[in-house]
Amino acid sequence: MAPRDRLARLGSITASLMVAWAMFQRSFLHVLPNFILEYPQILPSFIYPYIEIRFNEFSTDHLVLRSEAYSAIDNYLSSINSFMHSKRLKANIFQNSLSLSLSMDDGEEIADQLEGVKIWWASGKIRISSAPISLSFRPGSEEKRYYKLTFHKRHRDLILGPYLNGVLKEGKAIKLRNRSRKLYTNAGPYWSLWCLRACGALHESFTFQTIAMNPKMKKEIIDDLITFSKAEDFYERVGRAWKRGYLLYGPPGTGKSTMIAAMANLLGYDIYDLELTAVKDNTELRNLLIQTSSKSIIVIEDIDCSLDLTGQRRKKNEKVEAEKDLISRRKLGKEEMDTRAASQVTLSGLLNFIDGIWSACGGERLIVFTTNYVENLDPALNRKGRMDVHVELSYVLQV
Repeated sequence: MAPRDRLARLGSITASLMVAWAMFQRSFLHVLPNFILEYPQILPSFIYPYIEIRFNEFSTDHLVLRSEAYSAIDNYLSSINSFMHSKRLKANIFQNSLSLSLSMDDGEEIADQLEGVKIWWASGKIRISSAPISLSFRPGSEEKRYYKLTFHKRHRDLILGPYLNGVLKEGKAIKLRNRSRKLYTNAGPYWSLWCLRACGALHESFTFQTIAMNPKMKKEIIDDLITFSKAEDFYERVGRAWKRGYLLYGPPGTGKSTMIAAMANLLGYDIYDLELTAVKDNTELRNLLIQTSSKSIIVIEDIDCSLDLTGQRRKKNEKVEAEKDLISRRKLGKEEMDTRAASQVTLSGLLNFIDGIWSACGGERLIVFTTNYVENLDPALNRKGRMDVHVELSYVLQV
C-alpha cells in the first residue's frame, strides 16, 4: 500500500473515531457521573476482585462475652502450619485452660488454603475515641480487635461453605481439648437462676484406672461411653436426641461420685450437679436444664432423697396421705420437710426433661442418677429406655 493510501486510511479512521466520540459525549457522557455516584461499588469490584469478611472480637449483643466465632477462629489459626512463620505473636493463658495460648499479634497476616485455593487471614484493631461517659463494662473498650478474611470472589461458595464451617468446627474442637473439665452447681450462696456457677475445675486424678471394680464391667462401661460420644450420625439418622441415661446404685461409699468424675475425664465433659431441693418448680428446672451446654453430664445424686419422687404416685385417699406426711416429718425433721414443701418439682416434670420434648434441646449429654436404694425408686424413673445403663456398685472385698 502506497504511503498516500495509508495516510488516507488513517485519516478515515481518525474521522470515524471523532464522530464516535462526539456521539458518546452527546449520548452517555452526561449520565456517567450519575451512574458512578449511584453504583459506586461496581467500579472497585472490577479493579479489586476480592471479598473481605471481618470477625469482631465482641458482638454487638454482648458487652463482655467474647464472640464464639472469633474464639473459634483464634484457636484454628493457632494450629495451622503457616501460623508458626509469623514474626509477632501474643501469649496468654486463660482461666480453666491447660496450656499456653498463642495468637497473632495485631497487624500480622498469614495464609491458608483449601483445595488449592489461597485464603488470607489478618489480625487488626480499631481504636475508638473515648467518649466522656462510657457505658461499656469491658475494660479497654476503646480498642476493638478483629480477624479479617480475604479471598477471591470466584471462590465465594467454597469459602463461605466448607471452609468456614471447617474452621469453626476445628476451632471449637481445639477449645474442648485444651480446657479443663468444670463442675457446675445450682446450690450455694451464689446460685442464680440464669447462670450456673462454675465452682471449680474437675480434678484429673479421677479416672477409670483408679476405680476398683470388675474389669469386665469397667470395660463395658468405657466402651459404651466412647461409642456414645462418637454416635452423632447414628442419633441424627434415627431421629433421636443425642443423650444417654445412667443409673448408678449401691450402698454409700461404693464410688458412685468417683465414677461420675471418671466419666467426665474420659469424655472431656463438664458436670452439672443439679440439686433438686434448691429448684423452686418445673419452670425453674426447665430454665436451668436448657442452659446446660453440650458435651456435659447432668447429675442428680441421691435421687431417692432429693424430692418426693419415689414410691407410688399420689393417692386420692387423704387420710393415708396425712399419715404418710406425719411419718415423714418425724423422720426428716421439720426444717427439711419445709425445704421439700418449698420445691414444687414433680416427677412428671422431671421425666419430661429426661426424655420429653425438652430433651431434644441441645445434644451430646449424659444424664446420671445415683441412689443408695434402687428399690425405692418409682418404676417410671428407672425403667430401661429412660435410664439406658444400670450400674450396680458394691464394696470391694480384699482377699
